Amino acid sequence: MIVLATGASGFLGRAVVSSLLAAGHEVRTLQRRPSGVEGARDITGSITDRATVETAVDGADAVVHLAAKVSLAGDPREFVAVNIDGTRMLLDAASRAGVERFVQVSSPSVAHAGSALAGAGADPADPVHARGEYARTKAEAELVALARDSAAMRVVAIRPHLVWGPGDTQLVARIVARAKRGTLPLLNGGTALIDSTYVENAASGIVAALERAPEVGGRAYVLTNGEPRPVGDLMAGICRAAGVTPPRFSVPAGLARAAGAAVEKVWAVRPGADEPPMTRFLAEQLSTAHWFDQTAIRRDLQWQPAVSLDEGLARLARSYAVR
Repeated sequence: MIVLATGASGFLGRAVVSSLLAAGHEVRTLQRRPSGVEGARDITGSITDRATVETAVDGADAVVHLAAKVSLAGDPREFVAVNIDGTRMLLDAASRAGVERFVQVSSPSVAHAGSALAGAGADPADPVHARGEYARTKAEAELVALARDSAAMRVVAIRPHLVWGPGDTQLVARIVARAKRGTLPLLNGGTALIDSTYVENAASGIVAALERAPEVGGRAYVLTNGEPRPVGDLMAGICRAAGVTPPRFSVPAGLARAAGAAVEKVWAVRPGADEPPMTRFLAEQLSTAHWFDQTAIRRDLQWQPAVSLDEGLARLARSYAVR
């Protein structure tokens, strides 16, 4: 197929494009800067620019939509413009262009209202109760996308959870940087059981969703390694792979949530240069269980993760060793 992948300059986006190419698809990309993936044809521009979007989808058979504004804080209007309006514009253009398959890359946060999730499935996206602007707008975007599923264009939503691996400048890099500074706390001892996803598995699962779209259109799936571990153990594994001391001090989750609420108020008036050190959403993610039933996605997509968490940590360690 000729596949358009948006957001291909991001960590997961590059991995998805590489997997699409390896599967034999012809890939073009749309993002603000070059994807850097050899073999893909880059179209640079914004998902919010109608003319650019129309050009990008022209002649495509399928779309994998990864582009999004991802942040713990920021102007709500920017989240709406990119995550909701950009998705709607892309869907409209794809429909007019005769695109037959559309994969909306979403997030488990679209169905998270703050309580623990233990063995959960892909509950319906809920923008009313989602926590934070990113989750709220991604929830709305997923609903918009799935509502467009039809016999002419099959739409599937995939929600990868906590994607990490070598080259990750978000989750891994921030954990390592804060551990080096001694500012990475465990909340409630780091005992909350969470799922995560090695990047190669996230990419292959998204490609599987694209290839199975005719059979699974209209559905949403949470994608993980299926190996839940205490959040403290996962962070320690990442720190050890990078050669830094894992976090050892613990903070009560209630105190972290209160601190997060205070930080959010400050950030709303005077945003910092980087992500806020704590938010209410982040405190909830670090202190409550988040692991998901993988039965449906493995059955329906005929997919299995190829890289275990332990192998992923070993690969991460090797990547740090050669720096």
